[in-house]
Amino acid sequence: MKKKILVIEDNPMVVKSLEFKLLKEGYDVATAIDGRRAMEQLETNSFDLILTDLMLPFVSGDQLIEHIKINHPNIPIIVLSTSTQEDIITNAFTMGVDDFITKPFSPNELALRVKRSIGSLKKTTNR
Repeated sequence: MKKKILVIEDNPMVVKSLEFKLLKEGYDVATAIDGRRAMEQLETNSFDLILTDLMLPFVSGDQLIEHIKINHPNIPIIVLSTSTQEDIITNAFTMGVDDFITKPFSPNELALRVKRSIGSLKKTTNR
């Protein structure tokens, strides 16, 4: 069964590139262009991972993360943000996100971080 990822991002170009890469990697992808729509998606669907921006219309990324951690605590969250400010990054980790990727990012790096976050990266050992 395919893993399902919710992408929450208000920039249509970023949404399209994320959707393209994630579909190519074999995931089911749902999208939301703002925090309010993301909350609606979370009430009606199950997800294996959430990719979210912090700067969102209607419901901020911080509010959304708090909502997810209370209502869906087992879903891993990766933040995608243009911010490089240490306080914003550390606050996201303090809130419980699993990873933080600064935009712009490498699509291949994103794919590896997604696999690691949802536990589908096969572990290999050197002998």
